[in-house]
Amino acid sequence: MRIEVSRTGGFAGIERRAGVDTTGRPDAAEWHTLAERALSDGRGSPPMGVPDGFSYRITVDGRSVYCADPALTDDQRTLIRRVLKEGA
Repeated sequence: MRIEVSRTGGFAGIERRAGVDTTGRPDAAEWHTLAERALSDGRGSPPMGVPDGFSYRITVDGRSVYCADPALTDDQRTLIRRVLKEGA
């Protein structure tokens, strides 16, 4: 499974992207569960965020959803944090 996160917005408006391929990872099942939960709570189009807040596009195997601060679910926040930390 390929999980990608794109973050835009914030005070400087800088975009950041990262991705993780779960193939062969010992924790792949955990990533898959988290990704499916994050996708199920996402929207098909970018939501209205708050001034200087971050907006996100989460893409899992070609399927994309959108979410924004401060309305992230716990699963979305966890997945975004993990992908941006571990992704390349």
